[in-house]
Amino acid sequence: MTSKPGSNTSAPKRRSTRRPAGSPRQPPPAEERAAEPTDAAATSPDEPATAPERATPPQPATPEPAGRERRRIVITGGTGLVGRAVVRTLRERGDVVVAIVRDSRRAAHLAELGVELVDDDLSDVLRLTEILHGADAAIHAAGSYRIGISRAEHGAMWDANVGTTTRLLDAAEAAATPRIVYVSTGNVYGNTRGRVVDETYRRDLADGFLSWYDETKYGAHEVAEQRIAGGAPLVIVLPSQVYGPGDRSQFGEQLRLARDGKLRYRALDDVGIGLVHADDLAAGMIAALDGGAIGRSYNLSGPTTTLGDAIGMAATIGGHRPPRVRVPTGLLRVTAPLGGVVGQPNLRELISASSGVTYWFSSERATQELGFAPRDVEAGFRDVFGRA
Repeated sequence: MTSKPGSNTSAPKRRSTRRPAGSPRQPPPAEERAAEPTDAAATSPDEPATAPERATPPQPATPEPAGRERRRIVITGGTGLVGRAVVRTLRERGDVVVAIVRDSRRAAHLAELGVELVDDDLSDVLRLTEILHGADAAIHAAGSYRIGISRAEHGAMWDANVGTTTRLLDAAEAAATPRIVYVSTGNVYGNTRGRVVDETYRRDLADGFLSWYDETKYGAHEVAEQRIAGGAPLVIVLPSQVYGPGDRSQFGEQLRLARDGKLRYRALDDVGIGLVHADDLAAGMIAALDGGAIGRSYNLSGPTTTLGDAIGMAATIGGHRPPRVRVPTGLLRVTAPLGGVVGQPNLRELISASSGVTYWFSSERATQELGFAPRDVEAGFRDVFGRA
């Protein structure tokens, strides 16, 4: 069964999360796991979880559009790059938004939008059930995204992705939440090997997983699909690589350095990605919330490209040339055992998840059914990085 570390033993009865043969292996034993925040933008792993309490009352909402019912939406991951855009849009149209955060003191920007902040670490099903009680819908966008982590961190990431998804869906069932959007990832398709796939595509599990992140998100996605099979009012969205203002990820940092002419070299830049602007992704998620078919999955990818081309475009927008030095992948493989010396504890995993891999998938279904319309990469980069 899918492990649910940290959940309350007196929680409501849950649907089985047993996985079929070939699905992700179990997480490490409990004694090897350490707590990790699921809302990386809100706290750091070293900070203790705060006691659950409602911290900030809602402020007066923006006048709601005529003819549309105002709703109460609970969101996890609301302090992240995409979550902020989702929350802002929901508030602008008049919805009441309840954001579950690890530390409300670090979410003042949400409080300023009139968001009700609830301090919670997503570890207790009964507490989550209380928070979800009376909500019209929930968006589960919290999770942990890092490639190349050490084995000691595996348990924490499993709980951040699989455990929190399981508990949130348990709570939504207990609270009878009428509609849930689960934010998965296009990584569940694995290496598409140059193909642009749609929602009907299924990876070959015999090929294994590209990273621990890949495996944990596949496990969480599987939990969501099992709940759909059991009748849960669930819609799944699968984003591609996201970028946008305030992106603090390693990917965003590479683009900023390229834009500023300060990126010294390129490595593993043949990896194929889809690039979606955070605002466009947020619009797609809200469209799925409003009109996505229950039980249906929607890819939310921007145009497909490679990391190398993205770096080149960012550099051009900044008036610079992309770095001429490219570290050969063969050299990286040889030096992988020394990755820890340069702050990369699992360089082998980073290579396996990048070299010759494409994460390409089509958003045609979302375009046709939800009106999803991601901007082209150059327009998006100019919005984020400014004109040359």
